[in-house]
Amino acid sequence: AITDVVEACKEADILIFVLPHQFLDRICKSLVGKIKPGAYGVSLIKGLGIAENGDVGLLTDRIRSILNIPCAVLMGANLAPEVAKENYCEATIGSLDQQRGLELKSIFQTSYFRMTVTHDESATELCGALKNIIAVGAGFAEGLGYGGNTKAAVIRLGFKEMIKFIHKFFGNREISQSTFLESCGIADLITTCYGGRNRKVAMAFAQDPNTTIAQLETELLNGQSAQGPLTAKEVNLML
Repeated sequence: AITDVVEACKEADILIFVLPHQFLDRICKSLVGKIKPGAYGVSLIKGLGIAENGDVGLLTDRIRSILNIPCAVLMGANLAPEVAKENYCEATIGSLDQQRGLELKSIFQTSYFRMTVTHDESATELCGALKNIIAVGAGFAEGLGYGGNTKAAVIRLGFKEMIKFIHKFFGNREISQSTFLESCGIADLITTCYGGRNRKVAMAFAQDPNTTIAQLETELLNGQSAQGPLTAKEVNLML
């Protein structure tokens, strides 16, 4: 494997962004002027970005702004361990450019990994970020001993809040209501609330509030991070 990001990307036609979103700006800035002309990106990162002036926006907007390249998104109900086992799952590709969306579909789709393409880049990306906050709520409920009825209410009400938030703050981006019924929307929300790492950390925190989220990430996630708490902080800045 090539461990130097500049070396890895210099001849790439497509840049695939998959990293904790707090490191995105540093990586992008290291690539300025060093990527192939005509290259474009696709982001699998779930979160929101804070610009240098303090404004909160889409992570793909940060990629486009820093690198001056188009950037699509890929989101969906696909927990990594199950994808690695080749369990059947789906994902949504959001791309304003239909040709790029279909190209990405041809690259990522397999017999067990189904892709659908939508022009709605913004809602596709935002669903991927916001569902992690709802999953934290679902984990809290489970950790406090509440059952399936309560979790169902958290998911339903959280889904409504996601839709309301997206229309309120990003309604000028031609948001499509049908996007919320794609894999990136309700499906990803459900699977994350029942099996994701945000739910896992939140459930443990509710059971032992004397610990910290950082400690639980170290103990439970094997080096991964729970993006829900950080995204909640970013959403709070907007609210």
